Amino acid sequence: MSDYTQQLQDKKDCLKTLFAGLDFPEWEVYESPDKHYRMRAEFRIWHEGGEMFYAMFEKGQKASSASMIRCDRFEAASEAVNRLMPELIAAAAQSPELKNRWYAVEFLSTLSGEMLVTMIYHKKLGDGWQQAAQELQERLDIAVIGRSRGQKIVLKQDYVTETLRVGDRDFHYRQIEGSFTQPNAAVCQKMLEWACRAAEGLGGDLLELYCGNGNFTLPLSEKFERVLATEISKTSVSAAQWNIEANGIGNIKIARLSAEEFTEAYTGKREFTRLKEGGIALTDYAFSTIFVDPPRAGIDEETLKLVSQFDNIIYISCNPETLRANLDTLAETHTVERAALFDQFPFTHHIESGVLLKKKIL
Repeated sequence: MSDYTQQLQDKKDCLKTLFAGLDFPEWEVYESPDKHYRMRAEFRIWHEGGEMFYAMFEKGQKASSASMIRCDRFEAASEAVNRLMPELIAAAAQSPELKNRWYAVEFLSTLSGEMLVTMIYHKKLGDGWQQAAQELQERLDIAVIGRSRGQKIVLKQDYVTETLRVGDRDFHYRQIEGSFTQPNAAVCQKMLEWACRAAEGLGGDLLELYCGNGNFTLPLSEKFERVLATEISKTSVSAAQWNIEANGIGNIKIARLSAEEFTEAYTGKREFTRLKEGGIALTDYAFSTIFVDPPRAGIDEETLKLVSQFDNIIYISCNPETLRANLDTLAETHTVERAALFDQFPFTHHIESGVLLKKKIL
């Protein structure tokens, strides 16, 4: 058994143990490529003896020569990142402006090879750096951002555009530097396809909490009459609005509310001008389904009460511990119809999973 197959089996066994005692279907397992699966990568730039190279550090150890791991290549990162790594370091080494006090670098790539590089410094970035970085950007055909304390210099753009294939359609996503995006694009496509299959035939309108940049929202919109999606981050809302327009989708509205705020609005405890300004009247919707992709802490108690009111729940989780805790509550009113393991983070302890729940018929 390969190392990858074994680690995936270990995760499946972990989920079976964790969810023991609940009435659960067989886990569907969606594997990852075993290399070149991460679209994002971050490294320290280590300067030693006149040489400069990429570095990481032993987990839990202070950054030092003793804990430093040199990274000339990084197999977990996309092939595009690996191709660029030696070219970028070699080009920067030839420029005192780019090399001096260069502290760290962040790569953001796409399946098509588009690349955004953020170069982070411990110095003020002036005209000299900007000119050198402009030449670097053109030479390597990338987009470059320079960051230092109190500075962000965008030479071309601060985003990449990812294209994900779901079913027979391509969806285009603006992914902005510094904002959350799914790091494993290959597995992300599998997650989107699974969610759409789970939503097949549910009909009516969809409510989505924690929608981010609209990653799930866009393909799911094809399965419902209308979609109302909520997200609190202004950056993510802006990206979601761009993504909706770029993909020509007309049945989605975004409300800039947290899950807790939406719960207050939905239950009539508070009114929000953000809903009125967005032309959103909650009474106009006939929700059949709620889709949730909460943070690691899971769904808070009040929002969980809201979620339990829906006939159908599609729940994507990045933390099986909090998913189990939430399901202990939801299992009182719903049955788990489908369950899936998505190996979004190979060779780590992190587990991404999804469940479809349907309300019990009393």
